[in-house]
Amino acid sequence: MKKTNAADRQRAVYLAGAAGITPRIPLDPVELERRAGALMNHRAFAYVAGGAGLERTMTANRSGFDKWQIIPRMMRNVDIRDTSTTLFGHRIPAPFFLAPVGVLEMAHRDADLAVAKASAAFGIPFAFSNQASTPMELCADAMGSVPHFFQLYWSRSDELVASLLQRAASCGCTAIVLTLDTTMLGWRLRDLDRGSLPFLRGMGIAQYTSDPVFQGLLDTPDHTPRPKTPVTLAAIDTLIAATRRHPGNFWKNLLSGRGLKAVRAFTRIYSRPNITWADLPFLREHTRLPIILKGILHPDDAKKALDYGVDGIYVSNHGGRQVDGAAGAIDMLPRVVEAVRGKAPVLFDSGVRGGADAFKAIALGASAVGIGRPYCYALALGGQAGVEELLENWMADFELTMALSGCKDLDGIRREGVVQKA
Repeated sequence: MKKTNAADRQRAVYLAGAAGITPRIPLDPVELERRAGALMNHRAFAYVAGGAGLERTMTANRSGFDKWQIIPRMMRNVDIRDTSTTLFGHRIPAPFFLAPVGVLEMAHRDADLAVAKASAAFGIPFAFSNQASTPMELCADAMGSVPHFFQLYWSRSDELVASLLQRAASCGCTAIVLTLDTTMLGWRLRDLDRGSLPFLRGMGIAQYTSDPVFQGLLDTPDHTPRPKTPVTLAAIDTLIAATRRHPGNFWKNLLSGRGLKAVRAFTRIYSRPNITWADLPFLREHTRLPIILKGILHPDDAKKALDYGVDGIYVSNHGGRQVDGAAGAIDMLPRVVEAVRGKAPVLFDSGVRGGADAFKAIALGASAVGIGRPYCYALALGGQAGVEELLENWMADFELTMALSGCKDLDGIRREGVVQKA
């Protein structure tokens, strides 16, 4: 496992610069996004970068961090620093994890597997997306003993949900992240303007097509009415793409229509808008893994989650991709932390763009901070090596921010270390 040191990382960048070599992965998050956007297919970039509606929630996520200011303390011995923490019983080198992001093949052909290898190299947990481009078992093999989670979207098929939970346990996942804020897709203008939904091309459904229960659904007659679509070159290309991504022989899948059946089955059962708190015991019946509820913004929801015995709370608004005009995640974090009162770990993501942001989130009570879009952009620019470089930079940024604020470890990062702007 690679070890990082902020001073060593900074020194390495400057020494390389003296030789005329600048970082492959931009450290400026705005430039990182710009360069990834210039490289990625326009539909792929729209899917990753876009948010719901006019993207006001994305703006709120970022502006929320600007409301908080760090108050550095002086004359404290920070010569020896420790950024490690414990999360669900596992010691990790920094309070980061890689948040679940779907359809990573849109960023790079190695997709989730490249991210798993990069996160494992630094001992940083990775939450496998339910909408992954690589089956969880392959990513778990790459992670080894490094903690990894499985993000679950509650399908309309409880049998499929149970199968996914069993697979997650079998491949060594250390927690289940049930995502609550995406029971339906948000109104995402960038995707809608392009008429682009990657799942219709068989992208991002590898957890499904690798599942025996889902494969069994393809053998069941589907009587769901379907709108007629014109036969065009683009439609044929979509059919071929969906067939190519389905496991097995391409020609057999094409003749049987299995790739297309998989896409139709996915769109039919993808998510379930009618889940309620009363459904949570079903998860506990089918897994012994810790259950984390993702998408919590209201403190009353956090309290109710604890009443139902969940093991972790995940404050997130899905990176602004679901509800346009929702509260910024960082604005709600202190209220949720207050409601939880230390009874469970509080994970956090949405709008985080560097180590200083992570410091603020930790000061406001987060147990660990999720990296989202930035690692997708690094993946697009450099594959596994790109994600590794980004992780090294973020860990160095966080360590320096912590030390320069007078904290030698995470216990020193306290609520009084940040203040809201007047």
